[in-house]
Amino acid sequence: MGLEEQLPGGILLSTLEKVAGYVRKGSLWPATFGLACCAIEMMSTAAPRFDIARFGMERFSATPRQADLMIVAGRVSQKMAPVLRQIYDQMAEPKWVLAMGVCASSGGMFNNYAIVQGVDHVVPVDIYLPGCPPRPEMLLYAILKLHEKIQQMPLGVNREQAVAAAEEAALAARPTIEMTGLLR
Repeated sequence: MGLEEQLPGGILLSTLEKVAGYVRKGSLWPATFGLACCAIEMMSTAAPRFDIARFGMERFSATPRQADLMIVAGRVSQKMAPVLRQIYDQMAEPKWVLAMGVCASSGGMFNNYAIVQGVDHVVPVDIYLPGCPPRPEMLLYAILKLHEKIQQMPLGVNREQAVAAAEEAALAARPTIEMTGLLR
């Protein structure tokens, strides 16, 4: 006979981390950081047809200090990379990054000196969303996957260690320009 059977009905047992994760996943405020074509698809998710508000993202934040999700929508030029990092650093903890589109994920078709070959060389990315440009349904699916990831994040010192390890691993990754894939 467990503790659940001894308690009266209507009592919920959980840990503080699980409750905080559940609450945190439903209160994301994305930053407006549209750089190219993917920004049009990102804006359409706020329209009535897709309605991103049902996931707790009622509005896009114009200031990084009030945002906790950065959706990098489009290609990042070398001149924009320091600005992207500065905005990321200004965001309050906990913060997450979603690379929307193949250009943000790997540089896309722009394999030249002016485009960063993947935003993960500038900021640590939590979710990669492929497509050129990805449909709004795909963005909503990626946000739901991010919700699952947020719900599993630890609190306190454990969170700080997990975030530091993730950022170090993401920024120490092999540059995309060195990855030859099928061209060997």
